[in-house]
Amino acid sequence: MSTLLLVDSHCHLDLLDPSWGGMDAVMQNAHAQDIAYMLCVSVSLETYPAVLALAHQYPHVFASVGVHPNEHEGQEPSVDDLITHAQDPRVVAIGETGLDYFRNSGDMAWQHARFRRHIAAAKATGKPLIVHTREAKHDTLRILREEGTDEVGGVMHCFTEDWDTAQQAMDLNFYISFSGIVTFQSAKELKDVATRMPLERMLVETDAPYLAPAPHRGRTNQPAYTRHVAEHIAALRGVSLAEIAQATTENFFTLFKHAHPVELPLAQ
Repeated sequence: MSTLLLVDSHCHLDLLDPSWGGMDAVMQNAHAQDIAYMLCVSVSLETYPAVLALAHQYPHVFASVGVHPNEHEGQEPSVDDLITHAQDPRVVAIGETGLDYFRNSGDMAWQHARFRRHIAAAKATGKPLIVHTREAKHDTLRILREEGTDEVGGVMHCFTEDWDTAQQAMDLNFYISFSGIVTFQSAKELKDVATRMPLERMLVETDAPYLAPAPHRGRTNQPAYTRHVAEHIAALRGVSLAEIAQATTENFFTLFKHAHPVELPLAQ
């Protein structure tokens, strides 16, 4: 591995298609593109054991625990459930959590309550939040403020909102993470945010297996494609890939303070 190190700050390794050749192949692809670390993010308590197992198997993979706002089946997490699972040293964050009004409608009280429980668990454990928000930015920011989430901070993952929303999130001690969406030709407002963002508050991600960046749009995403996201942001800002890589990797370990670098290079 070269001296260039990138982090896929949000992926779902447990959801990747094994037909690719297995997880070792996914890791080798990532290694070849200088993706040194990955955060494998939980979407349900039922799939959490698989997420945690990957973090224990691969020393450069970290885990989170949480239930996605779009999950309707399975166990509803209590604050105690989340706190208990977060005691594992490989768990570095709570989430993903948040609000989604695109795929849900009607009375959103249940989603708000779930979100608040995740925030309570983050504050109790001192582990930051991974927040998903879709067509719900005002309520998302309001609840984050009401719950005093700036105590632990977190990341607005797969950010797709405007500059004002990014500023409000940063005021709440949140980082902004860009996915492959920033490479889409239609994402003009998001490109503007990526250009204006303070470098010290930026992360990059894939959200694999979803949202593959150009030039792989429409295909299954994988951590190796984090490089395309970082390269695109570097081009937008007129800086080197190395500058984006250094900043976003440092930011990752600053935010996720329970994650610790491992000896590199990683196994071929």
